[in-house]
Amino acid sequence: MSRRSSEQWARRVEVPDSVAVDVLIPTCNRPAELAVTLAGLAGQADPTFRVVVSDQSTDTPGWEHPAAAAMVRVLEAQGRQVTLLRHLPRRGLAEHRQFLLDQSTAEQSLFLDDDIWLEPGALERLSRSLDELDCGFVGMAPQGLSYLDDRRPEQTAGFEAWDGPVTAERIRPGAPEFDRWPLHNAANLSHLSADLSLQPGEWLPYRVAWLGGCVLYRREALNTAGGFAFWTSLPVDHAGEDVVAQWEVMERYGAAGILPSGAVHLESPTTVTDRQVEAYDVVLTANAQAYAGNAGESD
Repeated sequence: MSRRSSEQWARRVEVPDSVAVDVLIPTCNRPAELAVTLAGLAGQADPTFRVVVSDQSTDTPGWEHPAAAAMVRVLEAQGRQVTLLRHLPRRGLAEHRQFLLDQSTAEQSLFLDDDIWLEPGALERLSRSLDELDCGFVGMAPQGLSYLDDRRPEQTAGFEAWDGPVTAERIRPGAPEFDRWPLHNAANLSHLSADLSLQPGEWLPYRVAWLGGCVLYRREALNTAGGFAFWTSLPVDHAGEDVVAQWEVMERYGAAGILPSGAVHLESPTTVTDRQVEAYDVVLTANAQAYAGNAGESD
């Protein structure tokens, strides 16, 4: 187990030169939620990981909140490297994610939102599934546990497990694959996991339209697909930046959601209040126009 237990906390810490996973957390004005997110990471035993927090809060960075500061100390006592960065001015969600990606050096990069708690063992399950599936990314769609009594069979009817190797897929609005997105609403995945009678330690990959909140990439795959470099074509206020990056990765390497999902959404109010600009509307239109222009020049 890579996590140092409490009898070792006061001993000199040897920080590893390399880790299996970089956990990348963008945060803004959510100190309490950040503390819970860090607490979830403190419950992970393996694999080796480091944490990078990038804060765009308007005033005091979230890690200065006593609860968050305590969790940083716990992680460090456990032998985890924690890097705390201020990244201002704000240039939008996509630019913030690209900044975090630029900090990552591990083979696997987990983008974890600042309002997600991970159950113990979730990180190991994600990392193992990414290795075994050998695709571009895997993820656990966060579950809203206030919806455990709210079953939505009409939204889970489109569930489709991967049968065999995970392969590349092209997802676009209007295509049948796009209609998978309601799978990740409410507590749908918790209900599916129960209905499938998944046992402790068992996991199942399934087809997704995209994933939010807790996504583990093969860093090389994400970089090869362009990462979030498209941020320069977007206004500061936008949404759906993770969708664009994931679709680019999926077209090259494929991707999968993982059941059961050990990611819990804290159900705090969203900090992304302006959703007038969907990143894929802008970026995909620009890409299509560029492709048409290049095709015309070659005629």
